[in-house]
Amino acid sequence: MSQEQKRRPQDEKERPIRYGDVFNVSGDLASMPVAPQDAAMMQTAERMALGQTQKGGPAAVMQSAATRNERAALVGHRDFSDVAGELGVTVTESDVPGSRMITESVAGQVVGQYVEPAAVQQAVVEVIQQSAITIGEALEATAQSSGNKPVDQSDAAAIQAAEVRATGTNVITPGGLAATAQSAANYNARVDRDENKIKLSDVLTGATSKLPADKVATRQDAEGVVSAELRNNPNLATHPGGVAASVAAAARLSERVLNV
Repeated sequence: MSQEQKRRPQDEKERPIRYGDVFNVSGDLASMPVAPQDAAMMQTAERMALGQTQKGGPAAVMQSAATRNERAALVGHRDFSDVAGELGVTVTESDVPGSRMITESVAGQVVGQYVEPAAVQQAVVEVIQQSAITIGEALEATAQSSGNKPVDQSDAAAIQAAEVRATGTNVITPGGLAATAQSAANYNARVDRDENKIKLSDVLTGATSKLPADKVATRQDAEGVVSAELRNNPNLATHPGGVAASVAAAARLSERVLNV
């Protein structure tokens, strides 16, 4: 018994935080470790549906758990759980007299549900939920989810891939998003201190209005953007909540909307 008690702290340290540890879920999902890309998808879904991530909400809980799992080397930076990757995440709302009920799900299982007073912007939120998400909107979501990240070459490559797919042309618009991102990446490479570097929010805020054309994000678009970000990252990893993750989340959400 004493040996078992001595081993228990080590066993617990090596065990990843699973969905069943932080949410009231069951089945395969409950036994899955919370992964960085799952958290990134939920962050993007919350921002696209609600305008911001919810303090103490499912996205925040998932990000905290995923960060701990990654720091303990129990999951990889690019990992996502099988069921979440296959079935995705959703943030929906339903009308209640004088208020609205928000329901957040992972792989079809509810991980968060709460009621908020009806807001003036409720109609806008409903329109966003019922509409497919464009590439420009996904880039704007990146400005919120990873706005403080200094722009590097992988970001610039992903933004260029996103712009090419949004506009349908390989011609890079002078002064456009891709050109600005590349200039920012070149500048940042010569700067030592992160606080002096150009951030993603500086480039991507208002991205939709900066694109000469835009389109609904598709799975093919997401694959192209993810590939560009990976190829230009020395660690062969995408950034949680970054350009590739946001476009991928937008594609998943749009696919669900269009299939309804």
